[in-house]
Amino acid sequence: MTHTSPDLSVRADADAPASAGPPPGPSPARRRRPHRAWSVAAVTFLTLIGAAGFASLPGLLIDPLHDEFHWSRGTIGFAVSVNLALYGLTAPFAAALMDRFGIRRVVAAALTVIAVGAGLTVYMTASWQLILLWGVLVGLGSGSMALALAATVTNRWFVARRGLVTGVLTAAGASGQLVFLPLLSMIVERHSWRPAAVTVALAALAVVPLVWLLLRDHPADVGARPYGAEEFVPKPPPRHGAARRALRILVSSAKTGPFWLLSGTFAICGATTNGLVKTHFVPAAHDHGMPMTAAASLLAVIGIFDIAGTVGSGWLTDRFDTRRLLAVYYGLRGLSLLFLPVLLSNTVHPPMVFFIVFYGLDWVATVPPTLALCRLYYGEDSAIVFGWVLAAHQVGAALIAYLGGLARDAFGTYDPVWYVSGALCAVAALMALVLRGRVGART
Repeated sequence: MTHTSPDLSVRADADAPASAGPPPGPSPARRRRPHRAWSVAAVTFLTLIGAAGFASLPGLLIDPLHDEFHWSRGTIGFAVSVNLALYGLTAPFAAALMDRFGIRRVVAAALTVIAVGAGLTVYMTASWQLILLWGVLVGLGSGSMALALAATVTNRWFVARRGLVTGVLTAAGASGQLVFLPLLSMIVERHSWRPAAVTVALAALAVVPLVWLLLRDHPADVGARPYGAEEFVPKPPPRHGAARRALRILVSSAKTGPFWLLSGTFAICGATTNGLVKTHFVPAAHDHGMPMTAAASLLAVIGIFDIAGTVGSGWLTDRFDTRRLLAVYYGLRGLSLLFLPVLLSNTVHPPMVFFIVFYGLDWVATVPPTLALCRLYYGEDSAIVFGWVLAAHQVGAALIAYLGGLARDAFGTYDPVWYVSGALCAVAALMALVLRGRVGART
């Protein structure tokens, strides 16, 4: 196994022809302006907020679609699982496409696909249409942004503060959940699910002009250095054969042990967050008599504390051993899931609030250390490798989204799923400790 210095990802373009040198030195007044990388990160943050909104609706649709069309929860869960799986499987190809066509074009096209898929669901009459529209189209569109976008922007625009920026961009998912979940749950409860789907479609279209006007593909496009870089980095030429490159990197990385350990831990991460809690928490709480809006509001509170937890995790990733951070995160998550079945009730009570806060702090705190380890092992290919690791995350989420629905149909309760997921987190903690190498620790 070859260890690649994480600094190589910063110099991913070093072999590209230097078609342009660094711009003339800025005046003292210009030096005081914030670096352009921060405005690009801000636009990316807003885009990822929208992507989180698109992913927050499926959990609210399970009961309304079951009541209106009499589809089983397993069938609806399968459509959600297709969405989650494609969300992940698209990521490595999206990262490669961004190298070929640029970030703006890929993200704008993805938002348009989401709008079409979400908008057409209001006309569906059969379950296969739900699978095609929400599962396939929205899954492909949202997967073309999400964490692959965060990884690409961070690699291109930042040298310093990478862990912190990764944490902030990851927290955008929590912010989107916070913004959209209470609104969408209120729309579903008062006006049925169709107006909620239209709201998601319009939100996707609204972000397109923002992306096209303000997002830039590379620091060289504006004559700037990456934030924290000592030298100007020329923009590389477009890389052709995006699909072949993504597959080639998959084959090469799959020959290394860290890839499978990172993919395994991240699959469990997806299973215990997007697949389980985001998809099934609302219907599980509703089984105990809790109103849908109250349960959705609890998920939104998870989003609030996830912002602090993920940004804090990014800060810790810049300073401490990432393997141990992952082990702690997964261990605490598993412990909390084991207690959840006895906490669910028809009201919001203090122990449930404690669980929500605790779980929120740990929700996707795993992302910054996982991405840092990808950089350590895979250097300039780390964004695409992370895309494949993210694919494992979403495959895990898809399996639990589907199996959770089947378990509810078979047992009349979600309790077995909570217990199995808690045990899986313990396995992930052990896998994290098996990884070799340290990144982010103080020297």
